[in-house]
Amino acid sequence: MANQNRLENLFRNRSESEKIMSLFITAGFPEKDKTVSLVRELETAGADAIELGMPFSDPLADGPTIQYASKVALDQGITLDDIMEQVREIRTQSQIPIILMGYINPVLRYGLEPFFKKAAECGVDGVILPDVPPGEMPELEELGEKYNLAPVHLVAPNTPDERMREIDGASRGFVYCVSVAGVTGARDGREVSNSVEKFIRRVRTNVTRNPVLIGFGIRSHDDAQAISAEVDGYIVGSALIDYIRSVYPAEDWITKTGDFVRELKSGEKTEAPS
Repeated sequence: MANQNRLENLFRNRSESEKIMSLFITAGFPEKDKTVSLVRELETAGADAIELGMPFSDPLADGPTIQYASKVALDQGITLDDIMEQVREIRTQSQIPIILMGYINPVLRYGLEPFFKKAAECGVDGVILPDVPPGEMPELEELGEKYNLAPVHLVAPNTPDERMREIDGASRGFVYCVSVAGVTGARDGREVSNSVEKFIRRVRTNVTRNPVLIGFGIRSHDDAQAISAEVDGYIVGSALIDYIRSVYPAEDWITKTGDFVRELKSGEKTEAPS
């Protein structure tokens, strides 16, 4: 088994009561050259891990918000090599766990082993490829083991119990618990809470090897605390990108985004965007 990496150490070293906050942003959004500064601000504001989205022209699992962010980043010419170098630059200043999240087509075009090799060299800790279920491409699991990159897989409300156990066995770092069926996007808190309780009980019964983070639809501190009560933490993506859109291109948009993240984490109110 590979040595534990930053992502696995994050969960190993946390206190029992601590909820991990993982934040998703699209690399290269809203400006290609601001990703490193944005990640540093998110970490300062309380992020425990960063999921760095690799933009793709056909993001089937994503809703309008992340589709928009991907288009903006692609229009500015962001590439996988750019993203890898952004991670390398972040590593000169930070040891926050970083997970690359995206789709298999760009990875295949880059080359499977070159992708895993460079990701590891640049300081990536894990990979999420939602369109590749565990077992479909065994070579991905082998490369993840070879380069010590944690494969993070997803479970959803329509995942059968036996399949949840298989996904738990194939994952490292954590299991990504999709709170509601459908594509990504911030949702009404009642929609999330109404569907999540029974699902979380099933996840807790069947996912026993890895920590569980819950995502999809979280848009506030109250949402995050409510639906992560029985798991190890939560993931916020679309709500964060929506906030960035609301404050960009103000000169202090990165600082304001940090304030939004502090509110997500602590519940302390910040000024509304002007």
